[in-house]
Amino acid sequence: MTSLKVPVGTAAGTTDAAPRTLTGSLGVTAIVFMVVAAAAPLTVVGGAAPLGILLGNGVGFPSLYAISAVILLLFSVGLATMTKHVPKPGAFFTFVGYGLGRPLGLAAAYLALFTYTAIQVAVHGYVGYIMSVTIAGLGGPDIPWYVYSLAIIALVGILGYRHIDLSSKVLGIMLVGEIAIVLALVIAVVVSGGPEGLSLAPFLPSNVFSGAPGVGLMFAIAAFIGFEATAIFRDEAKNPGKTIPRATYVAVIGIGVFYTLASWALIMAWGPSKVVEAAAADPGAMVIITTLDYLGPIGEIIINVLLITSMFACVLSFHNVITRYQHSMSSAGVLPGSVASVHAKHVSPHVSSIVQTATAAVLIAVFAVMGLDPVLQVFTWFSGVATLAIALLMALTSIAVIVYFARTKKDTRLWNTVIAPSLGFIGLLGAAIIIALNFPMLLGDVDAAGVPTFGSITGIMLGLTIAFPVFGYLQALYLRKSKPEAYAKITEAIAG
Repeated sequence: MTSLKVPVGTAAGTTDAAPRTLTGSLGVTAIVFMVVAAAAPLTVVGGAAPLGILLGNGVGFPSLYAISAVILLLFSVGLATMTKHVPKPGAFFTFVGYGLGRPLGLAAAYLALFTYTAIQVAVHGYVGYIMSVTIAGLGGPDIPWYVYSLAIIALVGILGYRHIDLSSKVLGIMLVGEIAIVLALVIAVVVSGGPEGLSLAPFLPSNVFSGAPGVGLMFAIAAFIGFEATAIFRDEAKNPGKTIPRATYVAVIGIGVFYTLASWALIMAWGPSKVVEAAAADPGAMVIITTLDYLGPIGEIIINVLLITSMFACVLSFHNVITRYQHSMSSAGVLPGSVASVHAKHVSPHVSSIVQTATAAVLIAVFAVMGLDPVLQVFTWFSGVATLAIALLMALTSIAVIVYFARTKKDTRLWNTVIAPSLGFIGLLGAAIIIALNFPMLLGDVDAAGVPTFGSITGIMLGLTIAFPVFGYLQALYLRKSKPEAYAKITEAIAG
């Protein structure tokens, strides 16, 4: 059930472009569905996990999900505490602004937009490829991947334009199907014992630190992107002071346990001595082949279909997150005012939804013209850079939490306001450094000896990660000098 707060002088039945406030009564379950769908459980198990095994630390890859979960759970403590004291829906944008001042808050906003747009476009490329291969394999027409990607963008745009409850219901149905098929596969592997027997080999230190754990960590953290967006739905949540923190904890713990278990089962399904070879043979189809072996042809068909719906759920969820970020930024006066418009009937940020739909479509069209590979380039490059950006963004937010409570004394619990955020910051900063150092390997920027080199592709990707927040910071400085009223409105923070 969602309602609409209409400013005085505006008729509730009109469809004008006046900025209005999103409101609603989404509960913990609905919000968890929204953000866990963004994490795309089946997409991670079927797409990211095989790549993490192949390009990362091989048999030890599942341990990186557990390590990532611990780091992000520590980060979540500060995030949840901040949510109770800063009643705004801007998440990173707002929290960094309150803690570290408006310029850094706006820098965080642009970095968040870049992050979520990058991961959304990455998945659009992957789902286009999967649909193209699947339909052609079933005897259908051989249509280029980008045609399917554009079709999915259009469908996501239609749902994003409408009421948020519709999206949450669609995501909920898809998410249940994803989790069910993966758990069925896990059970089948456990019951059969796998070709080499069940073991804890993935958690042995010798396997955890084998290969390229930095690259593996990149894929592991990428699997969690989206859980932190619980705060962006604050205006549409029921009792947000309790709903948002609970949804955040449930999401990060649930994602961590699920991915660790699923990736462990994937390794057991092939055996520790053969899983890397299996991943190298066909990483994109590894989970489908595994399902065929353990659940038969029917299971193969089901997981193939659900893999596509998983990616659709992922891009739909990120679309909703991005449109609400843009809505918050527009309400703060840093994006055109029309982007803050709320549809009178659907109670959705419909203009923001249209803007994001157009952005995704243009990017996919550009990648198609450039002839980029939808998996090895579009998906791998942009999911990688999004992971680096989100780690930096979370680290910055952790500092903001510590500074905010040190200054305001609104919450004096050391664990919630100092210890957990500090540990989270250390873990996230360390992860960001490791990811940055290994980033060239992900993009193929290596010399003849396989040593990472910071070539042109790496330079462009890292340059974008820097350019977006720098633009936001400079915009804030410009507003402070030329439009002090607009500057004062940014995140409504204490002077920064």
